[in-house]
Amino acid sequence: MGIDVIKEAMFYEKIGDNKVHCNLCAQSCKISQGKRGFCGVRENRDGELYTLIYETVSSEAVDPIEKKPLYHFYPGSYVYSVGSIGCNFRCKHCQNWSISQACLEDAYTMDIPSDELIQRALLSRSSSIAWTYNEPTIWHEYTYECAKLAKEAGLGTVYVTNGYMTPEALRNIAPYLDAANIDIKAFNEKFYHDVASAKLAPVLEASTLAKQLGIHVEITNLIIPDVNDSLDELRELSKWMYKNLGPDTPLHFTRFHPQYKMQNLSPTPVKTMQEACKIATEEGIKYVYMGNVPGSDRNNTFCPNCGKMLIRRGYFDIEKYEITPEKTCPMCGEHIPIVGEYGGSKQVTDEHEY
Repeated sequence: MGIDVIKEAMFYEKIGDNKVHCNLCAQSCKISQGKRGFCGVRENRDGELYTLIYETVSSEAVDPIEKKPLYHFYPGSYVYSVGSIGCNFRCKHCQNWSISQACLEDAYTMDIPSDELIQRALLSRSSSIAWTYNEPTIWHEYTYECAKLAKEAGLGTVYVTNGYMTPEALRNIAPYLDAANIDIKAFNEKFYHDVASAKLAPVLEASTLAKQLGIHVEITNLIIPDVNDSLDELRELSKWMYKNLGPDTPLHFTRFHPQYKMQNLSPTPVKTMQEACKIATEEGIKYVYMGNVPGSDRNNTFCPNCGKMLIRRGYFDIEKYEITPEKTCPMCGEHIPIVGEYGGSKQVTDEHEY
């Protein structure tokens, strides 16, 4: 489909010779006349930068909030989820490569104005909106406008993000962004360079800043065999989280399954997943979860003080919820860091692509 709606971009400066410098994400692109940035969706037109995906939606779904994954944010609720086209990473294992690495002109999309998006979310009976599936940072002009309207409508707001945004962009949306699952893909720069065409340091900076700005943060780390599964590296990640994000920040270790350009690899051994969780717990992280391993106890929430199971989860639904209205353990009174009220168990719905 063609590009129907464009809008002048935020966070750029003119640098002469009809070039512009994009300051939205840490790729920090300098873009010549008629060219696009690394993300493929921000274009220099006569010395001005435009976003080509304003109102452009490739995917929408109503998901359980646990699917994001967010385990400590309005547990059991629905989240209206939307994605667009493009990304500021080039991850070789991307599960959503068909939209994140797609050429905009060749993609099947639909235009959803910001006010209509809010109405769709409300009609879906969701508690919040998530910008997900591809990288929401590169959709900033739209997500910023939608997030402001969402807050007026009483909806929560969520980013599922690689964290590769500048501090300026993050500070801009922070007043309207309630929660973020940030994917720290590895704890070494070589992985980021070789696998994602990016850098680790800006992700760590954004994760720390998001926490400081009062955004509810949960971290995901996808463990890939022989790529980022060093136990020493996993321990360093856990130590960094404890020091910079605090022991109450949930950490989701996720099991890798072969995807995209990494189909030659095997799924992560469950033993490696178990060792990662053990290490993070040893380093003081109170809420360590194991994703893509059905039936694991590490999918549940336990009181870090007395060990009582407080939330028992199925695949994405909640089967038992025993945290008190005061957000404490009913057995010992330990405070449990949950944002929002329990929304009741929900079922996964199908994702729709246009």
